[in-house]
Amino acid sequence: MVSGQDAPDVLGKYLRVGTMTKGEVVVVIPPREISKYVAMVEEAAEKDPEWFRTYSAETKPGLPLPFHEKLGLSKEEYTKYRAMWAKREMKAVPNGGVVIRLEQQKGEWMVRVSGEGSPISLLRYLEKTDEMRSPNGIMSRLEDVDADKESILGAWKGHEWKFQEETALGRTKENFAIGKLADGKSGLLVYRLQEVSFSGRLLYDKSLVIRFALPAK
Repeated sequence: MVSGQDAPDVLGKYLRVGTMTKGEVVVVIPPREISKYVAMVEEAAEKDPEWFRTYSAETKPGLPLPFHEKLGLSKEEYTKYRAMWAKREMKAVPNGGVVIRLEQQKGEWMVRVSGEGSPISLLRYLEKTDEMRSPNGIMSRLEDVDADKESILGAWKGHEWKFQEETALGRTKENFAIGKLADGKSGLLVYRLQEVSFSGRLLYDKSLVIRFALPAK
């Protein structure tokens, strides 16, 4: 058995080696009334898709778009939209309970997750190179996560790895992140695997957000 002190910091400060940790798959749900404003923005985007793509690309992913007259919302409507966005909640998925366990085998670290989170169990952390290895290939370390409170998951910090490959058949993107929410009590596992055909058709899109209690210090 490897002691918790021997675990790499990017994993060991969130999970204890060999300890079963209960978690839950969660989704972010904004107030139902926000759908009216989202539909208005979508309608505006359809009228000028090229402008919308360019404008969206200028905003950090996961954050609401800044106000612009071409979004199809008045300033008053935009203010209401942002107020509703601030009321979004992270809720557990029914029957979405999982068990998480940090382990080491043959010099590689793995975050084993039961049930719905099983795709994460396929990843291996390579401590010497600070990379994740997945069945798709090597996931490189990105800049540390320092998410704004306005981002989809709210304020949280952590570490992220990414694999991306483009072939004649299409594009594959895979991301994994581990971190903690601003409350300092809850940890997060975030995973996404997306495959898009050469023509731009979405072939596969699997997203997971798992919340768990951080170990006591």
